[in-house]
Amino acid sequence: MTCEACRSIPPVVAQGYQPEGKYESIAGLKTYVTGNIDSGIGLVDLYDVFGLANQTLQGADLLARRLNAVVLVPDFFEGDALSHDAIPADTDAKQKIIGDFLATKANIPRNIAVLVGAVEQYRTKFPSVAKWGAFGLCWGGKVTVLASGADTPFAATGQVHPGAMDAADATALTIPHIVLASKDEPAIVVEEYAEVITNGKGGLVEIYPSMWHGWMGARANLEQEESRAEYARGYNQLGEFFEKHLC
Repeated sequence: MTCEACRSIPPVVAQGYQPEGKYESIAGLKTYVTGNIDSGIGLVDLYDVFGLANQTLQGADLLARRLNAVVLVPDFFEGDALSHDAIPADTDAKQKIIGDFLATKANIPRNIAVLVGAVEQYRTKFPSVAKWGAFGLCWGGKVTVLASGADTPFAATGQVHPGAMDAADATALTIPHIVLASKDEPAIVVEEYAEVITNGKGGLVEIYPSMWHGWMGARANLEQEESRAEYARGYNQLGEFFEKHLC
């Protein structure tokens, strides 16, 4: 099986981006669906805590075109994502908002179960898909890596500017995994991840030294030339990785 890929990400749109996909209800979740629904490749894109941001949807569209894949962005938070106003968490009130959110809508074990259960329904809805992959932004990366151990439904996974990194998560991986880290992730943990992944787990770890936590998700600044270019480079790198492991 080969990918009918265009081999490179097309130009990134800074202002006024109009998402190319549509919303459907799949596995009980509002889900953004983009790309070729008859593809042999399926990819689940787990957003960050800010939900269905246009920058995230554009990234899904770019990967769908690059890989000729069907890409799904499920709304785990059911329209109730974290407000940008809660960051930075510099007051007790904001800390409570974030704590409550992480304990309920964004609860990690709950959402791992939702994700794994959803893949079973994806297989029924998109029967042509031979291999499923997944990647997550920030919060979504934590869910993704924890769903990449024993009995994972995925052939390859990844994290972009990961949240709550723990080298033990890398040790538990059973499939190829990619990590694209910003300058804001803990350097020691990124190094530990790299050591584990490059010594037998498969995949790669790369740091984008000028980029901040969130540069490929809802915090992407697509008005600024360098960050727009690094956003595109990051999605190209994801595309290359999934092309290698899902095609």
